[in-house]
Amino acid sequence: MLKKLYVFLSFCLFTLVLTAQPAGYYDSAEGKTGAALKGALHSIIKDHEKVSYGDLWDYYRQTDAKANGKVWDIYSDVPNGTPAYQFTFGSDQCGNYSGEGDCYNREHVWAWSWSNDDATLKTDLNQVLPTDGYVNNRRSNYPFGEVGSASWTSTNGSKLGNSTVSGYSDVVFEPIDEYKGDIARILFYVSTRYYSEDNSWSTSGMTDKSVIKPWAMTMLLQWHKNDPVSQKEIGRNNKVYMIQDNRNPFIDNPDFAEMIWNPTWNTDEHADYASKISVLPNPVNTTLNIQGCDIEIINVYNTMGQLVMTCRESSSNKNPVLLDVSDFPKGFYFLQVTTTTGLQTTKPIVIDK
Repeated sequence: MLKKLYVFLSFCLFTLVLTAQPAGYYDSAEGKTGAALKGALHSIIKDHEKVSYGDLWDYYRQTDAKANGKVWDIYSDVPNGTPAYQFTFGSDQCGNYSGEGDCYNREHVWAWSWSNDDATLKTDLNQVLPTDGYVNNRRSNYPFGEVGSASWTSTNGSKLGNSTVSGYSDVVFEPIDEYKGDIARILFYVSTRYYSEDNSWSTSGMTDKSVIKPWAMTMLLQWHKNDPVSQKEIGRNNKVYMIQDNRNPFIDNPDFAEMIWNPTWNTDEHADYASKISVLPNPVNTTLNIQGCDIEIINVYNTMGQLVMTCRESSSNKNPVLLDVSDFPKGFYFLQVTTTTGLQTTKPIVIDK
């Protein structure tokens, strides 16, 4: 399964992804930005159905299985490659371990100790993943970050070492690039889900109660942009929703992160950028011709708000961008274009066979 599509020569093919986001789920957040948006999203996703810590083992069979039936462990997986080992559900469950590949356990992406052992966070499927027990132990409760000289590296390239990110120089854990966006969106989720419910929470090098510290937020927003939402995340989000009745908003609507935490997000500036993007022909039969400066990410949504295509440009200065939509069903869609500086516009398009 492709994590995402890197498309060269400014010609983008599509990958179809489906989401079970219910109609109207985010209606109460419409038109809001900043703290108001964060508060609205908190109200939507709070009070989820709590599961037991022991039940997570069984739920992982639904939420974190690869196509081959093995455990999808982001600390050992090698996207588009062959991992050094894979875990079998049940028989490889930790247990004791002495090295990589011994067993898998339950990794709290938002370290449980950062919440002063909050009982609800402990079992929240949106943020507790099955991962290699030994690698999980090496990550410990260190912040996520970017490493210069690694003191330890896992078989898939995850690293431990001192941070090179401005604003923090202590030890951090760095996942591989293909899962940095996943980690960022999970941390955004926790910061929002537990917003105003964190009175007893602790602080860490990365967090202050449920607030992500500025140095980390700057880095995570970049991770979020560089590693767009994947089919894996969408599928997992849908399955978790069926179990605990809440969703990760930053998987469903990636713009929410910038709208809440990017202080340079400017509605008027984004509206002005819309006039600088040309999308022809419209209606379209086979190929869209998209012209505009510094295009970096293109997403296409259907009328249900479902993401049906994502494309990341390999070069932001090539014009035009050609988008092959020949395999799309006939209908009405929304084309979302994002620049390297975060400006964004959405254009309605009609596919007419």
